[in-house]
Amino acid sequence: MNLQQEYLKAVTRRHFFGQSGVGLGAVALASLLQRDGIAAPPAAINPLAPKQPPLPAKAKHVIYLHMAGSPTQLDLFDYKPTLQKYNGKPCPKEYLEGKRFAFIQGVPNMLGTPFSFAKHGQSGAELSEVWKFLPEVIDDIAIVKSMQTEQFNHAPAQLFLQTGTNLFGGAAMGSWATYGLGSNNEDLPGFVVLSSGGKTPDAGKSVWGSGYLPSIYQGVQCRSPGDPVLFLSNPNGLDRAGRRETLDALRTLNEFQAEKLGDPETITRIAQYELAYRMQMSVPEIMDISKEPQHILDLYGAKPGFVPDSDAASDPRVVYKGTDAALANNCLLARRLVEAGVRFVQIYDWGWDHHGVSPGEHIPTILPIKVQQIDRALTALIKDLKQRGLFDETLIIWGGEFGRTPMQQNNAPNQPFIGRDHHPYAFTMMLAGGGIKGGQTYGQTDDIGYYITENPMDVRDLQATVLHLLGLDPFKLTYNFQGLDQRLIGAEGKAKLHPALLM
Repeated sequence: MNLQQEYLKAVTRRHFFGQSGVGLGAVALASLLQRDGIAAPPAAINPLAPKQPPLPAKAKHVIYLHMAGSPTQLDLFDYKPTLQKYNGKPCPKEYLEGKRFAFIQGVPNMLGTPFSFAKHGQSGAELSEVWKFLPEVIDDIAIVKSMQTEQFNHAPAQLFLQTGTNLFGGAAMGSWATYGLGSNNEDLPGFVVLSSGGKTPDAGKSVWGSGYLPSIYQGVQCRSPGDPVLFLSNPNGLDRAGRRETLDALRTLNEFQAEKLGDPETITRIAQYELAYRMQMSVPEIMDISKEPQHILDLYGAKPGFVPDSDAASDPRVVYKGTDAALANNCLLARRLVEAGVRFVQIYDWGWDHHGVSPGEHIPTILPIKVQQIDRALTALIKDLKQRGLFDETLIIWGGEFGRTPMQQNNAPNQPFIGRDHHPYAFTMMLAGGGIKGGQTYGQTDDIGYYITENPMDVRDLQATVLHLLGLDPFKLTYNFQGLDQRLIGAEGKAKLHPALLM
């Protein structure tokens, strides 16, 4: 049987036009995915082989800590004395007319912060009293107060930030990084995802999907307790030798298909099977934080094998404790992963959505708990990377998908809880390491924290900055899909860098 002829007989007109570029795509992929500078036949290609960045790189790795739900910048970083004066008074009309809110109705009252602020470090950065450890490393951090986004609901805002589009089907930032640079450890994925907080982000696992990029570049979700990667272990009755024989047989069939049909996704499938086989040995070793010395565990507040009560709760927020160690464990794992050569580590922590309409959304009580869970661990991560010589080559990002309003959310009458609605016009993120000029506050907002007044930085700018620091050109890193040269920063390629942030 001639498989190619049978394939051509079966193909429909629509399928033909959808797949007509595959052969040339395979040739292009083969020319790009070379190892040690020598072109390999399709079956031997490793899509995750490390590549030289086209531009000078300041960072080799990224650790992105996404606080799903969006932290309230006005209670953590952006202190507004004027807002305190207006606390409890009706919001002026100019901040309401023509605006869209997720939940605010009518005329809400202004909401000052219940926390005190103080200046820290040589930079004099203002931080809320809820931060106990972060002041120790504040001069290593750039606090960006002028972030803005196009989206004001969680799922589309998370997708836009992480994949460059507010719709499903985009490729995650970590996928773009590994597509452009590969991984420095052939036994580990180039893009690893860790989660905590009891739930995944509102946009689900699409925020770490590879979208239109080959699926080898999608994020691999790992867990600290239990099986590190689901379905990675051999099924009952199959030992490692049997697994190897099965993979060898599959490889032969896939190589035959790749040779006959030229589908690059077949090459990806071979690479995925082989990576999974190697991961059976490497991942359990790297995910075992009990091998860390006690003083490092204490530095992070990590607890090997810890499973929080929130994992089994219908509303995880009501059972949060400041001493829950899941996020601390993930911060320590992130250090172990980049130390082992993983290119991009994404940490998602759920529970930062403080609307004030339920006990788990009350800013005065729940926000300090969430900060306590990250405060020691984030500070430890920076210190640990520095003492290991990894800080200057590791870009650290911390933040949510948008900000919170200067007004109190008011859609639940007589509510005893305090919270804020979604706010896309201004929010705060932290950047450190990997080419970032620390010890500065970048950008400013107006007297009540509603609009940006200095150095606006939108989501596209952040995405371009990440790729630039990795040595990738955000305007030239493309993947042709549906007739367009797709980019992380959007097919239009509209973004700008902020030199004042960079070393």
